[in-house]
Amino acid sequence: MEHEFTPLECLLPTGNLTFCLLILNQPLDKGYFHLLWSKAVLRACADGGANHLYHITEGNHESFLPDYISGDFDSISREVRQYYKLKGCELLETPDQDFTDFTKCIQILQKKIEERGLQGKHKLYVNTGLESEWCGLIPVGNPCDNVTTTGLKWNLTNHVLKFGTLVSTSNTYDESGVVTIETDKPLLWTMGIKNKQNA
Repeated sequence: MEHEFTPLECLLPTGNLTFCLLILNQPLDKGYFHLLWSKAVLRACADGGANHLYHITEGNHESFLPDYISGDFDSISREVRQYYKLKGCELLETPDQDFTDFTKCIQILQKKIEERGLQGKHKLYVNTGLESEWCGLIPVGNPCDNVTTTGLKWNLTNHVLKFGTLVSTSNTYDESGVVTIETDKPLLWTMGIKNKQNA
């Protein structure tokens, strides 16, 4: 079965795309933050990402409680960790140093949404005008043994995506406005978004 969706539909006023929001230990841009937060069905922070969430929501923290925070907790401040713990947020300590906090958070996220059918064929509409030029495909947790795409400048045909060999992190679109992805295992789709004032 082919799943069709527009990845940036979540930024459109009429969009009803189901998605999860993962906040990393990077500065947050307020431009789309409130819209993304309000529409996400699951919200998570990777370790120090909780600090950024806490600071960007100053004065209104209780309206922005993540479903979970994961990581080895070497980046989250004591104050922020204690605040979210007292508010009932799930804190999942993942001390494994073989993986980044981002990877560990994605693995937890994957488990939480596995029943939604991550593998298969997907059609992405990338013609909202909000897309910037870059996009990428990253295997999650395990190699993807068979990935085929259309609609990208550098398409894949029955390729293996695996860290240490091939990972498609710096791709871009052809002019069709549609990307298809067929995969045997879950992939992380990444894409740039234009700044709100430039959209």
